[in-house]
Amino acid sequence: MKKSDLHTVIIILGPTAVGKTGLSVSLADHFKTEIISADSRQCYKELNIGVAKPSSQQLEQVKHYFINSHSINEEVNAGSFEILALAAADKIFQHNIKAVMVGGTGLYIRSFCEGMDEMPKVEEATRKKIISSYEEEGMVWLQNEVQKNDPVFWETAEQQNPHRLMRALEIFYTTGRSISSFHQNKKTERPFNIIKIGLELSKEHLHKNINERVDQMMIDGLELEAESLLPYRKLNALQTVGYKELSDHFDGKCSLKEAVEQIKTNTRQYAKRQMTWFKKDKDVNWYDASGISVEKLVKDLLKDF
Repeated sequence: MKKSDLHTVIIILGPTAVGKTGLSVSLADHFKTEIISADSRQCYKELNIGVAKPSSQQLEQVKHYFINSHSINEEVNAGSFEILALAAADKIFQHNIKAVMVGGTGLYIRSFCEGMDEMPKVEEATRKKIISSYEEEGMVWLQNEVQKNDPVFWETAEQQNPHRLMRALEIFYTTGRSISSFHQNKKTERPFNIIKIGLELSKEHLHKNINERVDQMMIDGLELEAESLLPYRKLNALQTVGYKELSDHFDGKCSLKEAVEQIKTNTRQYAKRQMTWFKKDKDVNWYDASGISVEKLVKDLLKDF
């Protein structure tokens, strides 16, 4: 059987603000197919400006799965994403041999491609102890504890997300091992082709994109959006760059200007961690985002699929 006869998922990945959304829409339009989003925040209906969702025009142009699919009150993780994304791929494959996936959440992409490893059971007493320490000692304690005990995970972690950091501590306190070690054992073979396309830019170009995007988000009303979500600030979904810094501003901890600069800084740091994660994947075909086109991808990489 030829590769072109098999169902194929084309994954567009890379750091935030590199240009993944535009390319994925053009690619899906070229193949007359649909997109599965692999972004851990764009699935929430209530988060819009701060998570850089595709525009309403792009959503109308190409059907997207896992965009506006959940409420911030719902628990969404890599395990649930694996189930939902596989179901979406099956649905697309009913009428098209190709599907497009796009996103920057590395663990979600890995769960789709390889499956999720079973996590060890954590005692409730351990979980409560960590939560209590976090509530008493604060974010700096939590960050230091993870960095000290699980430096491997810390390198690519969402370092401003207390829920993810506490989960890493739960696993370490229970097993004495990095949570990352439980993501490497099992690899499920999928019954379809997977082609990974990574987009990258020079550090200067990417930072310029990030700074301009944050400025545009503020023009588009991110401050008002973040203020409207203050009642939900403790939810996992709101432990997100953009909302967290503005929450500090509303608390009087910093000026609006300082909050915006912190958003830019934290976004740049997040982009660096994304690249650290993705560069470890030897199956990714890397392209300079400034010179990429659908025609080039089809000629270079997708002609046999």
